[in-house]
Amino acid sequence: MVSNRKQIWALFSLIIVLGFISGSIFVDHLPNQWPAKYWFERFRTHLGLDLQGGSHLVYEADTSQVSFSDAQTAISGVRDVIERRVNALGVSEPLVQVAEVGDHLRIIVELAGVFDVNEAISQIGATPLLEFKTEASAPTPVPLSKEERATREKFNADQLKKAKDTIQQIISTQGQNFAELATSLSEDPGSASQGGDLGFMRRDQLVDSFANALFGDLTGEGETTIEPVQSEFGYHIIQRLESRQVDNGNGGQVEEVRSRHILFRTQSLEGDIPQYDPWATTELGGKQLDRSEVQFDNLSGSAQVGLTFDEEGANLFENLTDHNVGRRIGIFLDGNLISAPVVQQKISGGQAVISGNFTIPEARALVERLNAGALPVPINLISQQTVGPTLGAVSVSKSVTAGLIGFILVALLMLVIYRVSGVLAVVALLFYTSIVFALFKLIPVTLTLAGIAGFLLSIGMAVDANILIFERLREELKAGNAFSHAVNVAFDRAWNSIRDSNVSTLITCLILAWFGSSVIKGFAITLGIGVLISMFSAIIITRVFIELAGRSRFLSSKKWLWGA
Repeated sequence: MVSNRKQIWALFSLIIVLGFISGSIFVDHLPNQWPAKYWFERFRTHLGLDLQGGSHLVYEADTSQVSFSDAQTAISGVRDVIERRVNALGVSEPLVQVAEVGDHLRIIVELAGVFDVNEAISQIGATPLLEFKTEASAPTPVPLSKEERATREKFNADQLKKAKDTIQQIISTQGQNFAELATSLSEDPGSASQGGDLGFMRRDQLVDSFANALFGDLTGEGETTIEPVQSEFGYHIIQRLESRQVDNGNGGQVEEVRSRHILFRTQSLEGDIPQYDPWATTELGGKQLDRSEVQFDNLSGSAQVGLTFDEEGANLFENLTDHNVGRRIGIFLDGNLISAPVVQQKISGGQAVISGNFTIPEARALVERLNAGALPVPINLISQQTVGPTLGAVSVSKSVTAGLIGFILVALLMLVIYRVSGVLAVVALLFYTSIVFALFKLIPVTLTLAGIAGFLLSIGMAVDANILIFERLREELKAGNAFSHAVNVAFDRAWNSIRDSNVSTLITCLILAWFGSSVIKGFAITLGIGVLISMFSAIIITRVFIELAGRSRFLSSKKWLWGA
């Protein structure tokens, strides 16, 4: 028993703070005056396909032209390509995973919220395209006329005024409205929908003026520039959020800063630069690449990526390297640049190596992508299914209703049998529920019907832990022991049973998560998280509440109030 009054009240204060934070995350929409409203509402409930509705597609890889091990490598790269294509559809929380069914390789794609299955199939179904490109020369700007220059100067002046007016709005709320203003005003399409959030970035990843403001002028969390910062893109209003130190890859540390910005775009006064692709297409592509594999340097032992071309590819690659010594050759998969090695010398014989301080996982990932576009492993759609949003809404409604009914019945049972202990257990269960659900949103866990079932089952196990404790407490009080001694003995003796039962459940969850399919994994993960938090709830939260209640002479002296 925690006998120190300060320790009990410190634990109680921590529990209240934890409950406030988890409860704020638990709720999807908060009042405008709520503290840190923006931060809490960034965490959304992620619903799976069976709850939100959408499309379920299954593709099977044709492995007849390659060995099964090569097909396994290639299919991982194909999965990455499909995931990028799915992200281009704007799908929230898509599921793209590889499954082995006997000697067949399949890719399962679940697109929650996408009901036009034909559009999804057309976007996903093509075999990945691998291309080798060379750097192209930049075009010469087209001079502006006097009228065009004057028009652009006026436009830029108007943008500057907008930026200054916006800064005044931000200052008036001490930066609390930054995210809302970024969403409604920022002309950066990549970050506006995220409240202007740019994530963590190093100084060398930013243009000079932006970097100087973020890493030099702004020093405190939440601090905002008081004047617009001009760059080649326009006028920025920048807010520094947080910083961290990360490994720079050479044994040292480098600072990364997370920031938000609002961008008001400007137009160049130096003349128009015609749109151009900085990479020039060549005849070399995936069909001439026999395979790629992870290799290791004989001297340093560092990981490298080896390329092997066929006869036609060897000639094309030799010609490319001969004319591009000292320049980069871009390797594109499905239109995305995956590597841009610098040519050191002319390479003959159809064998090449890409080096660059790769870690083994990085080299393996690049090999998978290269083989996805090189090896003849086409994918064929073998199954498609659409789940309607109405069915998903009904499932959510029924799940919530079942959960509330179950919680109310359990609460009534605890109140009738265990009285004051039951009241405290119900309060602890409310804390438990908000903490678990907040974790689901923070991790995040994609909730499916199976996942909700795991969550509801974990509530039952949390109640079971309380029952074990309260039964022990009732026995000790009936035996005539003092209340403080009874609490100590009850928790000590109940702990062994709680620990053993929960550990066996956690082992089962690990097995289901490791070997099960996506639905089974969802059940196992939600149940496992719930079991872990239930132990914290029973041993810490419930105990603190009971000990605080037991300090009341009236409650500790009336054994019948505790169901004894």
